[in-house]
Amino acid sequence: MSLELGLTLAVVIALVVVSAFFSGSETAITAASRASMHKLAEDGNRRARLVRRFMEKPEQVIGALLLGNNAVNILSSAIATSALLSIFGRAGIAYATILVTTLVLIFGEVMPKTYAIANPDRVALAVAPALRFFIILFSPVTLAVQFIVKRTLLLFGVRVGETIGIVTAHDELRGAIDLHHREGGVIKDDRDMLGGILDLRELEVTNIMVHRKRMEMIDADLPMTEIVSLVLSSPHTRLPLWREEPDNIVGILHVKDLLRAIAGAGWNLDTISLKTISNKPWFIPEYTSLQDQLNAFLRRKAHFALVVDEYGALMGLITLEDILEEIVGNITDEHDIDLPGARPQADGSVIVDGSVPIRDINRTFDWQLPDDEAVTIAGLVIHEAQAIPELGQTFTFYGYRFTIAGKKINQITSLRIMPLKARPASPPLTGR
Repeated sequence: MSLELGLTLAVVIALVVVSAFFSGSETAITAASRASMHKLAEDGNRRARLVRRFMEKPEQVIGALLLGNNAVNILSSAIATSALLSIFGRAGIAYATILVTTLVLIFGEVMPKTYAIANPDRVALAVAPALRFFIILFSPVTLAVQFIVKRTLLLFGVRVGETIGIVTAHDELRGAIDLHHREGGVIKDDRDMLGGILDLRELEVTNIMVHRKRMEMIDADLPMTEIVSLVLSSPHTRLPLWREEPDNIVGILHVKDLLRAIAGAGWNLDTISLKTISNKPWFIPEYTSLQDQLNAFLRRKAHFALVVDEYGALMGLITLEDILEEIVGNITDEHDIDLPGARPQADGSVIVDGSVPIRDINRTFDWQLPDDEAVTIAGLVIHEAQAIPELGQTFTFYGYRFTIAGKKINQITSLRIMPLKARPASPPLTGR
């Protein structure tokens, strides 16, 4: 009787080990990184190719694993019940239930799944060859099960394979980057750079362009000596030329072209023709995406474009450097002027010029101010207030307190922003 009990226990334990294999394999295959498997498969890893193939047909894999797992669990329960019934009588049913449930729960489910979820890629690669054998072995049954399942779901209007993901591939990448940043796997600079690349297709040139009020332009009718002086005092290498009115851009002057012309004229400025050395201006619509504009810059081998609205009115300018800065952050050289756009204060607040873009503030201070409805920080306050604020007026929204620190006519020139410790889930707007 003891020999029979020992053999039964050995068989049950063996079946629990098989159950652990199926349980761990199911968790590993569903949790393994598709990107990692794709990279390993491209590098020639045969097991990774198997895992990638499993991921392409998840219903077939899951069907085989569930079939195998349920079969061994039911078999172990039946064997244990039969043996213990012959030994202990009706009490053997209770003993068999307790024994099999304990073994399957701990060693057949929780333990293998815990290990697999902690090492999904490693486990998936390890079980791939054996898993292929079971998938082929169980394929007739799993195909029949899939047919029944699909037909049953079809009765309720559900078509398997036609479901649409709730997030796009770009959103999934963005979520993965943010998650790894929170877990410490990706530093802030790398997160901003990767996020900037993903943002190119969603942002338009109006989101990052230099507004016409901040553009440095030169009157083409000025004497050449004054033009040269203005060019030398500017930190930029390309400057728009206008005639009669600032909106009438007639050309783009490049510093190198001007220097070549001066040298070629023997330093006689009176013989230089701006029309000859200036380039034709390139106008682009305001709704052009940054991705399209970057491609256009590369295709035309250009670095400078003027932005116009639907009526052809000048709105601002954008350069290749502006787009690159959305990816790598601020690019400066020894000739750049560091404009005091944001000045942190000792009390934790920040005094910000109203024209500073929201995206720049978020990137610099790691804030989460929305930039869907406004480009600049002043625009955000006006949008939320639904009015032109008065000097000294204070608003609280999105977990920050905004105080109007400077105003010129109807333009907000500066604000003091104080982050609040407790950020409300829904951003109520209050003002006084």
